[in-house]
Amino acid sequence: MEVKKASPSAPAIKWALIGVVTSIILTYAFDLSNIDPNSKLRWISYIPFIAFLCLSQKEYRNQLGGYLTYGEGFQAGLLYSVFMGILAAIFTYLYFAVLSPEMLEKILASSEAQLQAKNMSQDQIDTAMSMTRKFMKPGIMAVFGLIGTIIMGVIIALITAAIFKKERPPFLNAGYDEPQPLDSTV
Repeated sequence: MEVKKASPSAPAIKWALIGVVTSIILTYAFDLSNIDPNSKLRWISYIPFIAFLCLSQKEYRNQLGGYLTYGEGFQAGLLYSVFMGILAAIFTYLYFAVLSPEMLEKILASSEAQLQAKNMSQDQIDTAMSMTRKFMKPGIMAVFGLIGTIIMGVIIALITAAIFKKERPPFLNAGYDEPQPLDSTV
């Protein structure tokens, strides 16, 4: 059996596209449900990210004939994270700049309410909100989202690559189609 080399890019792009569509659907579902922008319920959106990273690695392993080294698994997960980060950054920018610019004000109002609930002085709240406003620009949020997605993806890919790793038997690594018979004349 010949071990064919496949590219990890195809499954990574496929699952990143599915992941960003899922992310868009979840974003609008949360918006339509009027869930607080800072709610812990929004952490649910990380489940599809992890699932699609795993599916990208699994599909790549299947393309390689059912075998995957740790490095190949990590590479597939990393590529998924990069593609997902780029697509999510584009959506983040469009969402906050064009599609739902009022969401920035909702996030800021929610953050200010949380600070007031902590019984902070108005001076402390004003200082914190001033810093928050500096980073609440669509371009900056997109860049931080890209970096955060890649970092999170690297960490998860390091773990899941160990799970999906399945080494080739030694005789397949040597390039033999089948085990060779021993020479009986020696």
